[in-house]
Amino acid sequence: IPTISTTQFLGDSPAFSVNAAEESTKLIYSTDFEDGDTSKFTGRGGVEVISATTEQAKSGSKSMKVTGRTKNWNGPQFLLDGILTPGEQYTVSLSAKTSWYNNITVSLEYTDSSGERKYPTLASATCDGSGWCDFSNIKFSMPEDVTKVYVYVQCNDQADIYVDDFEIRTAPVYSIEQDITSLKDAYSKYFKIGTAVTTDELAPKSTKDLILKHFNSVTLGNELKPDAILDKNATLATGSETNPQVNIASARSILNFCRDNNIPVRGHVLVWHSQTPDWFFKEGYSETGNWVTKEVMLQRMENYIKNVMEAIEKEYPTVDFYAWDVVNETWLDDGSPRKGGTQAENPNYSGWLKIFGDNSFIEPAFEYARKYAPKGCKLYYNDFNEYMPQKTDAIYNMAMELKEKGLIDGIGMQSHLDVSFPKVSYANNTPSYAKALDKFASTGLDIQITELDITTSDISESGFEKQAQVYSDIMDLCVKYADNISSVVFWGTTDDKSWRSAKYPLLFNEDYTAKPAFYSIVDGLESVTTTTTTTSTTTTTTTTEPSLPDIYGDINGDHKVDSEDALLLQKFILGEITFSKEESKRADLTEDGNINVYDLSLLKHRIHLPAPRS
Repeated sequence: IPTISTTQFLGDSPAFSVNAAEESTKLIYSTDFEDGDTSKFTGRGGVEVISATTEQAKSGSKSMKVTGRTKNWNGPQFLLDGILTPGEQYTVSLSAKTSWYNNITVSLEYTDSSGERKYPTLASATCDGSGWCDFSNIKFSMPEDVTKVYVYVQCNDQADIYVDDFEIRTAPVYSIEQDITSLKDAYSKYFKIGTAVTTDELAPKSTKDLILKHFNSVTLGNELKPDAILDKNATLATGSETNPQVNIASARSILNFCRDNNIPVRGHVLVWHSQTPDWFFKEGYSETGNWVTKEVMLQRMENYIKNVMEAIEKEYPTVDFYAWDVVNETWLDDGSPRKGGTQAENPNYSGWLKIFGDNSFIEPAFEYARKYAPKGCKLYYNDFNEYMPQKTDAIYNMAMELKEKGLIDGIGMQSHLDVSFPKVSYANNTPSYAKALDKFASTGLDIQITELDITTSDISESGFEKQAQVYSDIMDLCVKYADNISSVVFWGTTDDKSWRSAKYPLLFNEDYTAKPAFYSIVDGLESVTTTTTTTSTTTTTTTTEPSLPDIYGDINGDHKVDSEDALLLQKFILGEITFSKEESKRADLTEDGNINVYDLSLLKHRIHLPAPRS
């Protein structure tokens, strides 16, 4: 599951957040355009006309006006090179409006060390064309080894853009709570306690301090996924159809931190349908090329895995890669393989399935990983909705076949949960999560909880207490199965940086204070007794998991939540269609009164499509 590493949730602060900034922020640059100077801004397309105008103003009497746009991506950009320091966190604030109803986005653009341009979105808002959209204190950072870094504004169609009150500051710095229990210490006799982090998320000193206090395992949220490290230009330069090249520059900030602080790392992920570029599967490494044969793809797979492991060994020989997710998310909830196709056709399609016709690529992936992975590194199959009964069975059967051949060491249970779904504890009538954990334990393989987060729509005190109870139930189960579990990883550090930030899924607030969920999993821990609970059953269950108790996401009202609903929501956000009152209700998954990319992210997760990412 992808991480939205640069999106700042623009909503009310959650309850229980009491920490004050350690030091005031420092102003880097600001303008309200009252002096008529727009010289610091340039047009991304070279066709834009940028000027100060009295036609519109959020404050004062003037704003910046951008006309002459011929493409959606045309708009004003502000150069950050030379005024900001890579690896540190900043905020950007501005107000923007357009000449008609539109979707406005604020993004970064930069060139990475392999020469590719990157365009991570920072924030997005739908505006009605009459009022201003405020983008306040959007956090971001410049990665290391990048050049030509800009923050820019764009909108759909060729509408004129107005910008006012533009400001860049250093981000606030918070002191973490040093006087509370350390998670890694509390669970030291049971299993590792890990977190996932992105380069942007790691930038603040506060995040580094939080990780050092509470976690003894780190997963890179995006930076070791195929699209982050596959180097197309270097691959083409080889002239080889079977030897894709890699560049791990995107991972260096995090890996340097882990190396310098002796923190073990989970590698994530080698073989995956998502966040893998389509050209990787095509002749000539071209998006428009024909699909390669199985034989060629097997050679590409082996060389890719080999090159990843060699790059890691060369640059980070002292980092303990104690686990790798070899294959990720190949099974659908009904226990069948995915459909084959390109990501351009459907983000849920798999290039691996298109070439192989089935999941027969899984075994060679583990063979190659076993051949090239660092000594002592354990190999895992990783998936979400792993508690759906038919999917549980599919993973179990696959894992047992791989175990018999000595190719797999463990199963990764992602565990992206909600306070109301699925059932967690045996205290419930349908404990699907507990049943899945029990069945995976019966394989005799290691289990890792790899991407744990638990969302809640209720941010009242009682809502957070309910979230705390579910977290407590999950961790009680993990302790109960501690003989089978070697690591529990939370997918992110603080709520505001989570890919599910709209529903506050983690243990720490934006200001790094601990939430009730944190205290629920450390209080009384010593009273929990560890027991071995593996079973030997291989019976196939046919029970079904109840649907979420609401209509959210079923935009077209056909009693299904699927890609058709996602397409409608995407068209609405892009301003191509409008919604009726009832459709708007179904589309507002975050229940915040707005329909935007946060709702699209949640909808895509519900139907197992990749969420937007940095």
